[in-house]
This record gives sequence, C-alpha cells and structure tokens, in this order.
Amino acid sequence: MSRAHPTQALGRIAAAVALACALAGGASAVQAQATKPRIEKAADLPRFTYPVQGKLEDIVRSAERFAPLAAALRRDTESVLAGYDIPDRATQRDLLGLLAALDYLDGRFDSVLARAEQIRALQDKPADKLLSGLRLRAMATAAKTQPSGSEAWRQAVAAGIARELDGLPYAVVENDVKGYKASAELIGEGLILGGVRERLQPVADAAGSLSSDLAPGLVSARFALLHVLPLKRELMATYGSYLARHQVTKADIWAARDVALPAQGPYTPVTLAVWDSGVDTALFGTQVQRGADGQPAVIAFDKYARPATGALMAIPAELQSKLPQMVARTKGLSDLQSGIDSAEASQVKQLLSGLAPAEYKAVVEELGLAGNYEHGTHVAGIAMAGNPHARLVVSRIEFGHTLRPDPCPSLELAKRDAANYPAVTAFFKAQKVRVVNMSWGGSVNDTERELEQCGTGATPEARKALAREIFDIGKKALTQAMAEAPDILFVAAAGNSNSDASFTESMPADIVLPNLLTVGAVDRAGDEAPFTSYGPTVKVHANGYQVESYLPGGTRVALSGTSMAAPQVANLAAKLLAARPGLTPVQLIQAITGTVDRSADGRRLLMNPKAALAAVQSGR
Repeated sequence: MSRAHPTQALGRIAAAVALACALAGGASAVQAQATKPRIEKAADLPRFTYPVQGKLEDIVRSAERFAPLAAALRRDTESVLAGYDIPDRATQRDLLGLLAALDYLDGRFDSVLARAEQIRALQDKPADKLLSGLRLRAMATAAKTQPSGSEAWRQAVAAGIARELDGLPYAVVENDVKGYKASAELIGEGLILGGVRERLQPVADAAGSLSSDLAPGLVSARFALLHVLPLKRELMATYGSYLARHQVTKADIWAARDVALPAQGPYTPVTLAVWDSGVDTALFGTQVQRGADGQPAVIAFDKYARPATGALMAIPAELQSKLPQMVARTKGLSDLQSGIDSAEASQVKQLLSGLAPAEYKAVVEELGLAGNYEHGTHVAGIAMAGNPHARLVVSRIEFGHTLRPDPCPSLELAKRDAANYPAVTAFFKAQKVRVVNMSWGGSVNDTERELEQCGTGATPEARKALAREIFDIGKKALTQAMAEAPDILFVAAAGNSNSDASFTESMPADIVLPNLLTVGAVDRAGDEAPFTSYGPTVKVHANGYQVESYLPGGTRVALSGTSMAAPQVANLAAKLLAARPGLTPVQLIQAITGTVDRSADGRRLLMNPKAALAAVQSGR
C-alpha cells in the first residue's frame, strides 16, 4: 500500500484523445456496443507483454528500434478501445493519450489534432476542459508547416500556446499553468533517461519484456526527449509571461468558513488519531495524549508490517546529515508549484533539470524518503489546527521510498498487514479515539505493478491473480477493522491520480462504511484541484492545494494533495465532537455533508466548518 501524494509527472505527455471507432450503420452499431465486454474496474483491463532486449535507452533514441514496440502498442491500445465497453472516462483518456503520442511520433499531425478535440469531450474538470491537450495541439499545428524541432517550430508552438492561454479565465486555469511552468523548469535529459535506466531497465533485464503498464513509459520518454525537452526555454517563457501578466491572488473562501475553538468554554476534550507515516509529537506539546509512562500514545509498524517503536520514523544513519538538504528541497518543490521564486526553488530547478542519469536513483529516492518522513507531521498540523481541545494519538506505518519496491508485495506481507489493522483499531478504542485521519491509499493495480518490478509472477495472468489475492486480503481486513469500530469516524483521502477512486479500487477511499468519509481536494478559491480523484464515495471537498503546516522540527511549508484535504475534514469532525461529544459517526457525516456548499456544476461539495458547527450547536 502506498500513501496518497501529489502527482508530479515530469515529462508527462500533455495530450489527450478520444475514441475513434468506425462502425457501419445505426442498428449494427448498437448491437456491437451491446456485445462488448464491459470494464467495470481498472483491474479488469486486458494485459499485454512486449519483448524488449538490450538497453532501453537505445530503444528510446532509435527510430528503428522503437518502431516495432510502437506498432505493437498502437495495435493493442486500439484493440482495447474498439473491443471493450469502457465507461470510465479517465481510462479512455489514458489509452487515447498514448495513441496521441504515437501519432505525433509518427508525424500524423492531423490525427493528433482530431484526437485532441475528441478528448475534450471526455474531460470533466472545468480547467481540464479548457486546457486539454494545450501543448500537444500547439506542437502538432506548428509541425504541419514547420519542421518539428526547428527554431521556427519552437516559436510557433510558443505563439500558439500564448494565444490560447490569453483567451482563458485565469482563475480557472491558474493552478494548472503554474504546474506546467514548474514541469518545464524541472525537465531535463537526466530525469527522462534516469527513469528509463532505473525504473524500467531492471524489469526488462530480469524478464526480457515489459507489460502494458510499464511499456508506455518508453513512449513518454521518447516523446519528452525528442519533442518536449527542445521546447524547455519556450515553455518556461510562455507560461511565465502568462502568469506575470495575471498576478492576481485568488480569493480565499476558507477564511470566512473556518472556525477556531476558544480554549475556554463548554467544550469537551476529543481524541484524534493520525494514522500516517509518523508525527513529530514535540510540536504539539500538551495536546499529545500520553500513556501511564508519560510517553506519547503511539502504535507503530515498520514497512515490513512488524511492530516498531517511536512516533517518528528514523532516518537511515547514512542520510541523517542530508536531512536539512532534503527538507530544503521539499520547500523548493512547494515554492515552484506556487510560482514563488525562492532560493530553495532555484536550487531544486538546478538540481533536477541538470541531473545526470547516473544521479537519478539517489536523488529521487532521497526525495521520496523526505516525503515519507515529513508527511504525517504535516497532516497532523492540519488536523489539530484551531482546536485546543483535540488530543493527538499516533498510529505510525512506514512506506517504501526506493525505486524497486522494498518490501515486495507478498501473501506473507499482506497477512501481517491484515493482522495489524484490527490491532490498530483496538489501540484506538483503548485510547478512546473518536476521529482517525488516513491520508494514504493503494490499489490492486499498484500491487500488480510492484509485482512486475520485483520479478514476481511468471506471466501477466499470474501477476494479476496474485495481485488480486494480496489486495483483497488487505482490503477485507481493513474494512472489517473499521466496521468493528463503529464509534470512530475514519476520514480518508480520495487520492491524487485524477481518476475515479471506485473504478481504480483505491482503498480506503473506495470502501463504503457508515463510519468512513472520503475527501476530495479543491484550492483556496474552491476550484477543483488538478490532481484530485473523485467518484461516488467522495462526499465532501476541502482545501488541499498548497496548505501550510509543519514539517518535523517545526519548519512550516505548503504542500498539496488530498492528503492535505482529508485532515481539514478530520479537524472539523473533532471540533464538532468538542462541541457535542455525543455525536455518532453517522451524525458527524450528516453534519459535515449536510452543510456543504454545492458548486453550480455539482462536482464540488465544499465543506463549511462554520455552518456545520452552528448546526451542531443548535441541535439541528
């Protein structure tokens, strides 16, 4: 299982396309659609395997070596789109985005433009509808009259992007454009090829092949290396110029909705647990719940699901001296996302954009380790804010940070995790916990991908079956453990994959229980965050974009993700309980969801702490 985190897709293909299906005649088309197998879950999609030999970097660089792989990927992707009924629009976008990249690499620019217009119809979020395929459309349009990669082409691409941006509402697209600029600033050959060498090459060396999950990474790498990296200067300048011309601070809708409880008054202490990667409890003083021995109330397990000690994960001895540097890089990445020109942002840009492929593994793993180390403390700071009556309990779990999964998924590990879930909820009951925040998640596809990276499973079908067995063991145990703690409200983060959490089976976000509430993310103005997942289990939205909170040691940094939105709701639930301790989880959910402000498009259900507290205090 992996925690939810902001998605940073360096070198990602910014293209999308729509289903191109040639069916003859109205009646036969209806019949053909009716007989297609329906894909109800992401894990039901068919699997394919692609033989690859030698250095993958050579395949990325060589048109001759790349061509057979591209042809096979195109054939299989088109067969899935034509042969299956796929109701999930995000899945359609992903598959068609792969075809769009292949079209561009093949010089089929009219096809790229046609697909890009079709994909617009598959977009759901307001910003995505406006920006869908922005860069790729400008690239394809320019390539119809200028040689791709030439100076004239680069200038035409920049002009095309600028023209389209100038006609868009800044308030809607601001966050996305800032993200585009940050990606352009960070992209470099080392990042592109480092991922190929360190993430994909070991799998290919061991198996002699890549699955349909991993092989598209070679398409992304070739596209980025040949066609995006040459645009780095123009993209930085174009996005930067647009942002500079619109230096408008978004209105903060949350300040008027927020409520801080006074230290005095008719309030009851309420115990809140942060089930996460660990918390620097020293930052929360007397609000930390303690045992009879005077130590913070903590239950902990390491990444191998074995009992551990301590509220905060330990940093390996060889990296302890680098901790200040890792924290600075966290701030730098945050500043880049916010468009802040800081010393830390400049250092991160210089580091990642100039990274040598050989440096990739160490740098990326250190960033992952720092993220894990900081995550739980940042979440706790949000969950505890403005509530002097909250008492903090810590449930610490560790997550891997290495490029090759460590530990690798296994039935043994799944069974240990499954045994730990009821132990954690029993600990919560003993500590009289009323609210638990869970800003983490994982899917069956995540498990299957990690099995391939670990070389487990002789065939794709074997990996698929084993991944399902492993995943179901954990999901069943977690669901049962929460169900057997009916007096505790569990709050889950929806995830950061911009997809339907129920379709992708992202647990715990997709679990349905009367004492579980799943949260999506918006920004300070209430606009939907580019990364937030969604779906039928997402019942409320909170600010998850550049939310400031603590890192271990006390530094305050703004981070983004549904990880930051969920504790806003856990915070509100604890405040409601401080005001009315007799509320049940069902009543808490009703108080929170019954006072949301629904957006005009019905997609966003913005929590309103002030209205929820007023409703609870008035007895409604």
